[in-house]
Amino acid sequence: MAPLVGLFTRRRAAPAPRDAVTGFAEARPDGLADLEARLPPPGTETVPAAAPGWRHRRRLEGSESAGGGLVRQADGSMRPHYWGHRERLRTRFLAGGHVAMPEYELLELVLFNAIPRIDVKPLAKRLLAAFGDLNGVIAASEANLLKVEGATPKVFLQLRMLEAIAHRMGQAKILHREVLSSWSAVVDHCRTTMAHRDTEQFRVLFLDRRNRLIADEAQGEGTVDHVPVYPREVARRAIELNASALVLVHNHPSGDVTPSRADIEMTEKIVAACGALDVVIHDHMIIGRDEEVSFRALGLIAER
Repeated sequence: MAPLVGLFTRRRAAPAPRDAVTGFAEARPDGLADLEARLPPPGTETVPAAAPGWRHRRRLEGSESAGGGLVRQADGSMRPHYWGHRERLRTRFLAGGHVAMPEYELLELVLFNAIPRIDVKPLAKRLLAAFGDLNGVIAASEANLLKVEGATPKVFLQLRMLEAIAHRMGQAKILHREVLSSWSAVVDHCRTTMAHRDTEQFRVLFLDRRNRLIADEAQGEGTVDHVPVYPREVARRAIELNASALVLVHNHPSGDVTPSRADIEMTEKIVAACGALDVVIHDHMIIGRDEEVSFRALGLIAER
């Protein structure tokens, strides 16, 4: 039996002759002929075998935002229209304030902190189209906000921060002040806090003996048409805060501020629970997107 090395030796091909100048084989390799056989004839239009993994975005199309597309520079090169837009918008805001700026530009300024580099004007306009106005965008729930193309959890965070600051500023105008003589400020604060929510919320304004606001607290969160309220918990919290009077507030996301039978019955129970503790219910307001209603004005809460 021949040694294995001998078998391998006999099967080795002789080296191909090489060109003295180029160092490549004089005869064309079979692999190159095979490659040419696989290429389509010249002029044949081809398409990818599989769809590309990226998604086409329309950020540079003129239909997406004013002045969209590519802009030709002095040297003839093209650049995206939004290059430098962020700095121009910041400069204009600092120089002239917000009064002359449309809502989508104010929203852009907020989105700058959540989304780097890209043009956020299309997203700002989509958000306003989805939620109606700036108030609606800021008050939108996370689930609804993230349904809008381009919105991210960081966008939601920026909007929640903006909402919190607005609420604190509104609360500062009435905190430790006599509420009944500052009723318009109270109503404005309640509108800011609740009018554009997409679910019901029940809040209580706790007042001291001089009717000054000592606390403003959400007592319950609900669905689009219901919020659980527990009269005994309202009364207990009034005792903890040493409150002498309350103003009840809840919102109707539908916009219809007509009190329901459940609203009236719940209010009567709170009046009874707090009345036993000598805590007065001054009013119960229902807040809608465009208007509000007072139970006292409707005769649903008796004078004391």
